[in-house]
Amino acid sequence: MSKKTKSVIGYLILLLGVPAAVLVGHFFFPEKQYAFTTLIVSVISIIPFVLQFENNETDLEKLIIVAVMTALSSVGRIAFEALPHFKPVTAVVIITGMYLGKEAGFMCGAFSALISNFSIGQGPWTPFQMFSWGTIGLLAAVLADYIKKNIVLTVLFGGAAGFLYSLLMDVFTTLWEDGYFNFTRYFAKAASSLPVTAVYTVSNIVFLLIISKPFGKVIERIKLKYGIN
Repeated sequence: MSKKTKSVIGYLILLLGVPAAVLVGHFFFPEKQYAFTTLIVSVISIIPFVLQFENNETDLEKLIIVAVMTALSSVGRIAFEALPHFKPVTAVVIITGMYLGKEAGFMCGAFSALISNFSIGQGPWTPFQMFSWGTIGLLAAVLADYIKKNIVLTVLFGGAAGFLYSLLMDVFTTLWEDGYFNFTRYFAKAASSLPVTAVYTVSNIVFLLIISKPFGKVIERIKLKYGIN
């Protein structure tokens, strides 16, 4: 199987498998069994990276960088817990996607939510957070050729990512309260959450302005040193 075919399969698994797992878990499993859905989403999040993994030194180095970025993202979220909605998670996830690719971006986003929630609090929202942040990391990689060359485009994407995360999480809120997707409730929730979304969006912009360039330079040096694609 060619690497391109593996990539296509991996992306389909992420874009179709994760939402399906989240929805199946929500509708068919009791609230206290959310851990099952989280486990399934975790496994699905790893599969695309495994498909690309060829058991060589550069793959191992890349996996280590992804692990470090995920750890930084998770610790950063916990460290800023005293500041509601003002977190560096999305910025780190975006940087990971921009410089390490789609699989790495999704993994960083998904596992940042999972790992940090062991401190902040696990719940039925965890799989939705994993999918939301993972999607942002994936999109950052898709648009990397454009946004990482221009800090203005980088922060604009970060701002847009704040709204995207909020809109995706409002899907969870609507499903949780009504048991089905109620468009009226969804739009009401999206409107009422605008102040929170605004804070979250500003935090993305601030953190990207501060860390995107230095983090990017470090990752590029490591990639060059170890021949990582």
